[in-house]
Amino acid sequence: MLFGSTREGIFDRTAPEAVLSGIAPDGGLYVPDTIPLLYDAALPDEDYISLATRIFERMLPGYTKEECAGFADGAYRETFAVPNVTPLRKVGSNHVLELFHGPTCAFKDIALCALPLMMAAALRKSSPQRDILILTATSGDTGSAALSGFLHVPGVRIIVFYPEKGVSPVQKAQMVTQDGDNVSVCAIRGDFDDAQRGVKRIFADAAPFSVRLSSANSINIGRLVPQMTYYFMAYNQLIKQGGIKPGDKVSFSVPTGNFGDILAGYLAKRAGLPIARLICATNANDVLKDFLLTGIYDRRRTLKKTLSPSMDILVSSNLERLLFFESGGDAPFVRSCMRSLQSEGRYTVPDRIMNGIRQTFSAGSCGDAEALAVIRDVWQKNHYLIDPHTAAAWKVAQDTRREAEGHPHIVLATASPFKFPRAIGEALDLDVSDTPGAPGELGQKLRLAVPPPLQALAKRTVVHQDVVDVGDMSAYVFRKAALSKW
Repeated sequence: MLFGSTREGIFDRTAPEAVLSGIAPDGGLYVPDTIPLLYDAALPDEDYISLATRIFERMLPGYTKEECAGFADGAYRETFAVPNVTPLRKVGSNHVLELFHGPTCAFKDIALCALPLMMAAALRKSSPQRDILILTATSGDTGSAALSGFLHVPGVRIIVFYPEKGVSPVQKAQMVTQDGDNVSVCAIRGDFDDAQRGVKRIFADAAPFSVRLSSANSINIGRLVPQMTYYFMAYNQLIKQGGIKPGDKVSFSVPTGNFGDILAGYLAKRAGLPIARLICATNANDVLKDFLLTGIYDRRRTLKKTLSPSMDILVSSNLERLLFFESGGDAPFVRSCMRSLQSEGRYTVPDRIMNGIRQTFSAGSCGDAEALAVIRDVWQKNHYLIDPHTAAAWKVAQDTRREAEGHPHIVLATASPFKFPRAIGEALDLDVSDTPGAPGELGQKLRLAVPPPLQALAKRTVVHQDVVDVGDMSAYVFRKAALSKW
């Protein structure tokens, strides 16, 4: 298996090379030339580490079996608060896949505990060997997970950009209190799309930098492959719980903004996992829902600040990979769409491609008021707490249940509810402050245990206070890259 750019369609990179690069030189995203069959009905008893090892070996050839085993073991053994990493729970009429038991209490941990190990191994294989500077734009959870994952990794430094007023206080506190001599955090005066465009512009003009640039966003194929694992693990757990038999189909409802999490499910389906529907759940920034319904992707709208900031995105980068696969690998078509998006703010996908996409994907949206109602309803009926992103997935799963043809629904719970205490307080009519100490307040009021990483936030010291305009991001990176110590 080799990897190539969605905009060029020439497959000439190994997995370690693609992971190390993050984004292709032409601005496209790396995709594999084939997707191996990974589903085996005879293997429902695999534990998480064994399953992850097998997926890494098959999806990322170029790394040795020993390296892949090391990635899985290093990422998931005693790193998460629960032994099975992503437990599946029955809640009401849905099954909820809890993806928030990692070091920063969000689903990004599952990939970002493995990616630094993959990148360090790729760096050892590279020639010439140069230090790596990771540039990452975040709408909330990627930043803290990336900072935690890359902390103290030899030969790697990381800069995280986040929208100054576009993340929750808890998300911000997780980032700006992260110490370490190889990590840096900077706010931008703009939104996530501004941050993401700024990072991509820096990649497009990387010549001035003495270090190698790479990314920890989901544009990096090394982010998506680890995320495939929990789709398979959810399926295996549902078999063990008696919810399905091997070979039965299931549907996944996924809260998504950058289209990375749900694209990992799409890759799992192409690898043989019996998925009936992938349900794309958005918040009020419903550009993805509109695209899936109309075939027109149009970012020319005002970004709305919502209670689910990780979905406050209008340019969903990973959709580019879906267009490549569903167009039969038509790189010129993908390239024309991306050029149109950049120049005109929109593109249109023909019906012949959209019909194929709609065979797998459903879509719906959930506004803030609806998310609060869902949080309240799920708590009152099931004594189970969910965050606003998960609430969107829950609501859209209910709305699209008929399309799933009676198959079990698995709702992806992408973040701990304690990361969004203001929203939970509003939903449950509780007086909770909007500070880093709010998770502890919420836990006391609800008599629930707060994840230790969030409980400790109130005592941590702010160490990152940089703020720049979007146009100054490149200069900021240039200055930081030139420093021998941060």
